[in-house]
Amino acid sequence: MNQHSDAFAASRALAGAGWMVLAGIAFAILNVVTQWLTMKLGFPSASTAFWQYAFALVFSLPFLKKVGLSAMRTRYPWRHVIRVALAAFGVEAWIAGLAVVPIWQAIALVMTSPFFIILGARLFLGEQVGAARWMATAVGFAGAMIILQPWSDSFTWAAFLPILSALLWGASSLMTKSLTGIEKPETITVWLLLLLTPINGGLALAAGFAMPTGMTLVLFVAAGLLTVMAQYFLTLAYTVADAAYVQPFDDLKLPLNVIAGWLFFGYAPAGYLWIGALLILGASLFIMRNELKRERASV
Repeated sequence: MNQHSDAFAASRALAGAGWMVLAGIAFAILNVVTQWLTMKLGFPSASTAFWQYAFALVFSLPFLKKVGLSAMRTRYPWRHVIRVALAAFGVEAWIAGLAVVPIWQAIALVMTSPFFIILGARLFLGEQVGAARWMATAVGFAGAMIILQPWSDSFTWAAFLPILSALLWGASSLMTKSLTGIEKPETITVWLLLLLTPINGGLALAAGFAMPTGMTLVLFVAAGLLTVMAQYFLTLAYTVADAAYVQPFDDLKLPLNVIAGWLFFGYAPAGYLWIGALLILGASLFIMRNELKRERASV
């Protein structure tokens, strides 16, 4: 019986790792498509965000039909609106960053999001943050500064855009965390899907709306499909295995995006990337292990 249970757990762990790796591959290809649209083809970043998620919404219609619009019933509509708005602005900052920042640098910098979540949890949710988490957060930000190199002559302020997206996505994650105890998962998901596109549409109109044609249209269809696939793979990973187990496989997105950037754009990351990335990854893994120990101790 124990052997059967161990084999079952092992198969679920293997499946979780596999889904997480597939999500990382899908996100890496999506980043290549997005950067090709904005950097190579010069498509406006605000319109890029709109069309990517508009097509993602189209591909999500089967899910919306299954759960129904009744899933939107809530006593906290403004919390959902603010959460999705933060996510939308995070998308805008991310895509604007990809228009000017190499993929490898953008990915490494956006990995600072967990540290913003820790800061936000202390400031807005009243969670206790011990010395270990403060130290890990400081190390993670030190890694980000090594990658940014604001003291370098080649530094541009646009390099802060991925960090801004990490800040906004971290704030959105905090809002999501505050809702998970009082809302159904379907409600949280449907509000995101239905609000993200119109908010992005308003931002695109304000910045000068652009219509895709020809190859850009094909790439946007691909981007929408990749967005849905990546999110679906991510959901499957967290469904079949513990989050604490599969999370380290999410860190594979850095080498995957380095490879993608090198293959499609010829980006060759400098040595300092790996120093900063190791600090960010090490701090993230430390926080994850620390949280796992705290959960086990509380059981």
